[in-house]
Parts: sequence; structure tokens; C-alpha cells
Amino acid sequence: MRNVFTDEKIKNKMKLCLPSFSANEGMARAAVAAFCSQLDPDAVDIADIKCAVSEAVTNCIVHAYRETSGLIYITVTLYRDDTVKIEIRDRGCGIPDVKAAREPLFTTDAAGERSGMGFTVMESFTDGVRVRSKTGVGTTVTLIKKLGRKE
Repeated sequence: MRNVFTDEKIKNKMKLCLPSFSANEGMARAAVAAFCSQLDPDAVDIADIKCAVSEAVTNCIVHAYRETSGLIYITVTLYRDDTVKIEIRDRGCGIPDVKAAREPLFTTDAAGERSGMGFTVMESFTDGVRVRSKTGVGTTVTLIKKLGRKE
């Protein structure tokens, strides 16, 4: 059987595409957590992954597509060293100033219904967050999580 992965460090990979409906936020976090379970993470690692994914997907739903809907693309890569890479991408409006958006309490929500803590939450539950965005093209958030070692 031919190995479909060119990178031998990869254990498995999943791609998921969902409409940006709020009902799909739970589906996204559950699917990612279930896929990551093959690395045998502990409950804390799974909870951290779910929370970070929830924030990233919610950003797509609330901010990227605003008054419309679109697709959310999720790619999860599991590495043999128990590292998880989760990419959450949209083709929405983009973030004009990523540096400002990553500051705690920053929000574009004039109504004051959003806390502006999404990226801060993602950073607190993962080992790394990368944000690439282009106005009018979309945003990709990459979350990196190194799972705890089992005794």
C-alpha cells in the first residue's frame, strides 16, 4: 500500500468543510476532538482543543461572514510526536489589522456584544497561534497543540 503522506512525521490528516451556521460550531469542535482522540490525549488536552476550535470557528461565523454565510474549512494534522496542527480557514472579509485584532479586548462589534478575547483564548489553550489574513480574501488561523506525554 502506497503512503499518501509525503511527510513521514504525519500520523493522520482530516479535512472538513462546513457552512458558517452557528449550529455547526459544536459539530466542528466535536469532530476535531474526536479525530484527535487517536493520539490518546487526556481530558485537559481535549478540552483545550475544543475551546480553541470553538473560538476560531465562532470568529468565522460572526466576523468573517457577518451578515452572510460562507464555508469554513478545517484541516487537522496529527503528528507522530503527539503534536496537533489545526487550520481553520474562511473566505470572508478578512482582518484589516491582525496585530490589533490579536490584542485582548479588541473588537469591531459596535453593539458591545463581543468581548474581544477570541485570539487571547485561543492562545491560552494552545502552544501556538498563527493568523494570516487578507482583506476581501479571508483568514487562516493555525493552532498548534503539543499533547502531554503519557506515563
